[in-house]
Order: sequence, then C-alpha cells, then structure tokens
Amino acid sequence: MNGSDNLEATERPDIAGRLARLRSSVIGIDGDIDAILVSHLTNVRYLTGFTGSAGVLLVTADGATLITDGRYTIQAADQLADAGVTCELVIESEAPLKRLSDVVRSADANHLGLEAQYVPWSTLMSWESAFDGVDLVPTSDAIEALRIIKDAGELAVMKRAAAIADDALEDVRSLLADRPTEKEFGLELDTAMRRLGADDVSFETIVASGPNAARPHHRPGHRTIAAGDLVILDFGALVDGYHSDMSRTFCIGEPTPIQARMLTVVAEAQAAGASLVGPGVAARDIDAVCRERIAEAGWADAFTHGTGHGVGLDIHEAPRVGRTSDATLAPGHVVTVEPGVYLEEHGGVRIEDTLVVSIDGAEVLTRSPKLTTV
Repeated sequence: MNGSDNLEATERPDIAGRLARLRSSVIGIDGDIDAILVSHLTNVRYLTGFTGSAGVLLVTADGATLITDGRYTIQAADQLADAGVTCELVIESEAPLKRLSDVVRSADANHLGLEAQYVPWSTLMSWESAFDGVDLVPTSDAIEALRIIKDAGELAVMKRAAAIADDALEDVRSLLADRPTEKEFGLELDTAMRRLGADDVSFETIVASGPNAARPHHRPGHRTIAAGDLVILDFGALVDGYHSDMSRTFCIGEPTPIQARMLTVVAEAQAAGASLVGPGVAARDIDAVCRERIAEAGWADAFTHGTGHGVGLDIHEAPRVGRTSDATLAPGHVVTVEPGVYLEEHGGVRIEDTLVVSIDGAEVLTRSPKLTTV
C-alpha cells in the first residue's frame, strides 16, 4: 500500500500549477532566460509528478517537454495525467542527447537555463557541444525557491509521514528492554514504519547506543544495547516522496547524574528553539537560542552540528537553521529543531522535532514523548 492512499484527493500535493509558477519566476525575466532545462530528478518530480529514475524536463514560456526512456512510456503518461500536468512526453532510448538537442532547438531556446548545482562538468561539456550556438545560463535554486513553501496537500502528506513514524516508535520502543543490537532494533523500527504505510524510510535509521551515541551520525552496528546506555534514535518515514524526521533519546534504566543533566539541558534547548519558530523569525536566531542554553551548561563545544534544516521531497533542504543561515521563516516552511550534546565518556543526547511554520506560529508534526527511560 502506498502511504498516501489514506489521503483524500483534496489533500494531495497540487502539482498542476507549478510549471506556471516556475515560468513566472524565471523565464523572460530581464531577457536572461527563455527556457530552463530541469535535470535534478527531485525537481522534475516536483514540477510534473514523474517519479522515474531517468528524465529531463525542458520548460519554455508556453510549454514543457519531458524526455525519458522506454522503461517509463506508460508510467510517465499516467503520472503526468494524474498530476494534471500539460507536458509533451518524448520517449527516446537510443540517442537521448540527440533528441534533447532537437527539442531544445525546436523550442527556439537561445538562452537556456541550467540547474548549476546539479550539472556535472562532463554533462555540461556534452551539452555545450550538443547545444552549439545556445547560450547556457547557470541558475541556482530556481525550483527550490518554489519548493520551500509547502502547499496544503504537501503538508497533509508530511503529517501522515510523521504520524507513521510516531506510531512505529510506539509499537517497538518496548523492545529496547530486550537488549537488542543496534541493527536489530533499527530493523524493527524500519519494518514497523513500512507496515504502517510508509513507502520507505526517509534515510538510514540511526540507532546509536552507549559510547556510539557520542557520534552524531553513527550507523547502527552489532553492539548490544545495555543497561545504563543513552540511545539516540534518528529516523523518519517516506510517504509519496515526502519525508518526516525525528530524533528521540532513551535511557536504558536510570540515568547517571551527568546523563540526567544532559537530557534536561538538551530538552530545554530544544524546547526554547522550537518555541521560537514562527513567521518572520531569522533561522539563525533559533540556532542561537539553542546554543545559548547548551553553552550555559558548559557544553558549547559538545554541540557539534547545525540546529536544523528544511524537510520535504529531500530530507535536507532549505531553509537551513544554523549560525550562518540568512533565511527568514515564512508560513509553509517546514524545519527541524535538533540540538544535541555529545560526550564521549557519557554518550550523547539529541532531541528533534519537525515543525510547520504557520501564519501565527508553528505546528509540531512529530509528537512522540521526550525524556523517556526504558
């Protein structure tokens, strides 16, 4: 079952109008670009609903053409129709670069925008040769600027993904008392998310116990979870292409005084950061309030990563929540707040929620309890 099957049609992402929004924001502005070639597959999906593993999308002032290969003849047509997207579909398995060149030239695209951050050097060289005489113009974040604001349908899917992750954790958390290995517990959590309707996991689930919890992005290993461990779980569910993201830290048995303080300080820092999320707030201010609380506890150097990031079709996307972020939050942004403290001799603590910025504040999507012992 697809995880979005439980959503009403009105709660699904509104894909149909996105090409028009891209045209109005990029094409014909100051005469710099009269077409844009979208090669990043996540952005192709965002604009058309197409989920294949190969394809490029040419968007002009009055049309769009999706070029893919024969594996996706039926799938591409069905997905474009389901999304309500008007787009010419070109299937080419033998010489895709030649066909792409023909399509670009037939569109009279003299100034062709490219997604600069996603085009490898080798691809750029081949395109320069194939599109001889066409001015290739680098663009940056043209589609991401649209993606950063989630519509009601996108938020409905992301709420479903977050709920699946919450329910999965509730289903399996008691297994920590059985002292599984990190890998064993991670497998149970991943399976529970799929069983509850997730299409996949958002990323490789982190299960970090004992000394491993002092490594923020530890990969689950064969270590057996033991009494006295702090255990960081960082995980999410993928539903209809959209991610959820959450971290919780459990203590196996009663925490030591230093572990108890770590848990309290991180929980207070996370709550302070989350309470600040809202429209008009500078993302770096959220980072600052989390760091201030942790620094007051004497652990400034033990908070070794950014405070958060945007979430959507990518697990990490704009806006970034960190010291050097220049983002200002706006309604429709979805961000995480995830401070942590990592002490090699005691383990680590990270608590993370995903929040949607609303008109008058924020809504927390991840609802699992915090500060829990097993």
